[in-house]
Amino acid sequence: MAKSKYYVVWVGKQAGVFATWKECQEQVNGVQDAKYKSFESKALADAAFKEGWRSHWGRGKSTATSTSSGAGSFKKTAPKQEAGEIDYDSISVDVGTRGNPGPVEYKGVDTQTGEILFYVGPIPNGTNNLGEFIAVVHALAYLKQKGSARTVYSDSRTALSWLRNKKVASTLVRDASTAKIWALTDEAEKWLKTNTYPNKVLKWNTEEWGEIKADFGRK
Repeated sequence: MAKSKYYVVWVGKQAGVFATWKECQEQVNGVQDAKYKSFESKALADAAFKEGWRSHWGRGKSTATSTSSGAGSFKKTAPKQEAGEIDYDSISVDVGTRGNPGPVEYKGVDTQTGEILFYVGPIPNGTNNLGEFIAVVHALAYLKQKGSARTVYSDSRTALSWLRNKKVASTLVRDASTAKIWALTDEAEKWLKTNTYPNKVLKWNTEEWGEIKADFGRK
């Protein structure tokens, strides 16, 4: 049986502790810089909500643990460098669309500061997945040009799968209206097949960390 999770929303339409991911989503979708995170028990979630987002958000799994002194009593373990933590020495990329297919734009930002490092669009007619793929490759090419091994974050599983295969699997028709997005896609595929890179490309953990830093806020 799957374990139940509880979701803390510190910054959203309504702050509080919620019993389902759907309820949590209703509070954070479309909210810029929403702060929310999941916990393994209601007691941990209640404690984290009281402590505030600065103690928990962006730190991966909860580090609060029950003490032996009884329910409702908690202590914090020392923060650890682990896979669940955000690597702030990174670039985050995301896409904004108006319909799917439809006009596409994407950007890459400094994950720590939110500074926009590159911005492309609107591209007249494309899909979210193609835009996400192009954005990741753009970030890798941008970092290679600068001689940087910084991490790249994307919240698109599809784009990361295409990146591993060095080839997209889109059904978007090739015609005059989609010529620009396909030209960029073909260029991105070619770059992957003719370049190497040291950078880690990771999935942004939206459920734990909130919306990716490059989010367009169009959910």
